[in-house]
Amino acid sequence: MTDAEGSTPTQVTAGRPREQWTGQVGFILAAIGSAVGLGNIWRFPGVAYENGGGAFLIPYLVALLTAGIPILFLDYALGHRFRGAAPTAFRRVGRAVGRWTESLGWFQVAIAFVIGLYYTAVIAWALSYFVFSFDLRWGDDPAGFLTGEYLRVGEPGISFEFVPNVLIPLAIVWIAAIVVLAAGVAKGLQRVNVIFLPLLVVAFLILVVRALFLDGAAEGLNALFTPDWAALGDPNVWIAAYSQIFFSLSIAFGIMITYASYRRRRANLTAPGLVVAFANSSFEILAGIGVFATLGFFAFQQGIAVADLEGLTGVGLSFITFPAIVSQMPGGPLFGCLFFGSLALAGFTSLISVLQVVSAAIQEKFRLSPRAAAIGVGVVSAVLSVLLFSTTTGLLALDVTDQWANNIGIVASAVIMTILVIWVLRRGPELRYHLNAVSTFKVGRLWVALVGVLAPVVLGYMLISRIVALIVEGYEGMPGWYLLLFGWGTIAFIVVAAIVMTALRWRDSPDDFTPWPEYPPAERVASTTERKVSS
Repeated sequence: MTDAEGSTPTQVTAGRPREQWTGQVGFILAAIGSAVGLGNIWRFPGVAYENGGGAFLIPYLVALLTAGIPILFLDYALGHRFRGAAPTAFRRVGRAVGRWTESLGWFQVAIAFVIGLYYTAVIAWALSYFVFSFDLRWGDDPAGFLTGEYLRVGEPGISFEFVPNVLIPLAIVWIAAIVVLAAGVAKGLQRVNVIFLPLLVVAFLILVVRALFLDGAAEGLNALFTPDWAALGDPNVWIAAYSQIFFSLSIAFGIMITYASYRRRRANLTAPGLVVAFANSSFEILAGIGVFATLGFFAFQQGIAVADLEGLTGVGLSFITFPAIVSQMPGGPLFGCLFFGSLALAGFTSLISVLQVVSAAIQEKFRLSPRAAAIGVGVVSAVLSVLLFSTTTGLLALDVTDQWANNIGIVASAVIMTILVIWVLRRGPELRYHLNAVSTFKVGRLWVALVGVLAPVVLGYMLISRIVALIVEGYEGMPGWYLLLFGWGTIAFIVVAAIVMTALRWRDSPDDFTPWPEYPPAERVASTTERKVSS
């Protein structure tokens, strides 16, 4: 069987040709939709502000060029060359040393599974607040409304007291996600991104333009972009830059491996990768402008400096600070609808990419159709998500699980992946050859060095320092048993899931596979033989 290019074989699963994006634009929009998520809006502005303001853009750009884009290319090369979700790709890339390399793929799938459980809850909150914006339901005390009336936050523990205000929108998000996954790559994921991504950009642009005309907006922008050059001498600022790039681009936990595997054999990889990376960073800067222009207005209304404001990142920024701002500004309900609508759109396009990692892996391992895998994965995930994150302890469980899954799970995955592929399996030259064989923008030996040396060193430092901090300092003053259960328990679940899934038998062996194009190239082998004969 040939692919749409009519030249090379396409992997067949369960009697069907492998799903594909309809074209390059569809892939780019889907990849951007995955990268542009909640962190772009609620994390980047605060991180930049706290790490040198305008000066932070220098380490941020360095981190993008030396780690973000190189690891993104690594994900693309693995998925595209070995034509599979993360477990399939890692099993094939390490076939010469045994099936154990498949476990890294399942490690990444398990991370995506865990993230999908709580990411859905945040989208449900955003949908609720979108509705609340019409009548400014949070009143004069957004903090009290969020933790009290809306989430009904209790003490750390395990609660089965469900919160209807969260449960209903959470169920709606899960139903929508399952429908999209069941529709497949082209009719589901691609179509949603083609609609939602432009809608997100338009809505957020309107929000930013409105924010720029608020009283105090200039002071907010000055606070964000005024450079603190002394910060460049602080190693923690550089680590913060690498951390932001790493978490923002959706790399090293299976998403881009899976997405690249749906591209046609003769498909440009590196040029679209640059588009995705810089589009993601552009949206982060746009988000920074919108958020800090709005924070400038808030500080102006209170007669204080922006530096004296609290809640500049994460849940506090989105669900406490912004509702307070919306209540005070002219046309607040419309502004609130735009903000929370954008938050929900950005979250949903990222969510479906996370869930596709799990669905695709299950499809390939057990020879299931996209619909069967989507329903199976979706129902199990939805039940667990409702049990864990729609109760009075949902916010606390979400906070702890997110901290461990991201800062330990994903970072560990990246460190192991770069060392395994470049140093243990020594596949760097082959993957570099693959990228250059199908792409217009060529990568050199520097790419292999960045992926194999700089990335594991920087990310390894991040991983070790975070583990030490969590062990020594704990997290947010929560009880040790709670951190053990939802924090370290999350990591234990990911490791056990990877081992168990690797041990299960494949319905169809993934080993009967020949990567394309041939490596080393036939002409190189022929020329080497000729030189030996002539000598």
